[in-house]
Amino acid sequence: MYATLLAVAALWGAAAGLLVPRAAYRLSVEPGEPWRGSCPSGHGFAGPMRGWIGSVRCATCATAVPAVSGQAADGVAGPSPDAPAAPAAPAAPAAPAAPATPVTVPPVTVPLVTTAACVAVAAATGACPELAVWLLMVPFAVLLAVVDLRVHRLPDQLTLPLAAAAALLLGPVALLPGHAGSWATALLGGLVLGGAYFVLFVIHPNGMGFGDVKLALSLGVVLGWYGWSVLFAGAFAGFLFGSLYGVVLMALGRAGRRTAIPFGPFMMAGALLGLLLGALAARG
Repeated sequence: MYATLLAVAALWGAAAGLLVPRAAYRLSVEPGEPWRGSCPSGHGFAGPMRGWIGSVRCATCATAVPAVSGQAADGVAGPSPDAPAAPAAPAAPAAPAAPATPVTVPPVTVPLVTTAACVAVAAATGACPELAVWLLMVPFAVLLAVVDLRVHRLPDQLTLPLAAAAALLLGPVALLPGHAGSWATALLGGLVLGGAYFVLFVIHPNGMGFGDVKLALSLGVVLGWYGWSVLFAGAFAGFLFGSLYGVVLMALGRAGRRTAIPFGPFMMAGALLGLLLGALAARG
């Protein structure tokens, strides 16, 4: 039974992960620009859901969408409202944050990461009913991470529905036998973590993007399902991962104190770690 569960999770992760690169390419635009509707050669995307679901390659010219990187198809991605920057020493006037060093990730890595995350979540959660919710959320989390890496954006079209879906789907799960969490704590967790990020945004808007605030709502719901200690651990891990990444870039001379980095992937990595720890603890 356990092996079957892991196999199903792996198949789901692989299938869903193969669909992420096209959606990420279409969403990876600068703020205010329309979503991309064609491949790099200019052919319009066709397929289910108006072309949002489909292969990484264009059906007309077989051209693959660009690799996942910090450089968009039409130029280097600059700073955006969702790109936090390291705090700077007092100065007047403050200079705008510089874009981070591009991060190149081959498209084949995306389904591998999605599969690994799904298998890890299934291994930790077991046959608890909330596993279905976690598996549904993983591909969208990977998609958000990819877009944030490319153009330092966390689109509202993903962050807000993801938060609503997490809250709504866990409600029925809380009524099923064998669940290992609390829906009330999950809802409160979303409000608490989202509120905490909002306070950070108000205090230091140049160091915290509002997209991160909206992402924190869904992550708070997921982590809050397993309790307050898991919520705090997952949130702390996100800040730790982001800080370590910034320190490494500075040590390598590839970033400065005001270099903007995409914080969303580190928030989600910390949440994944918290989720795994919470699920394992809940199973005893």
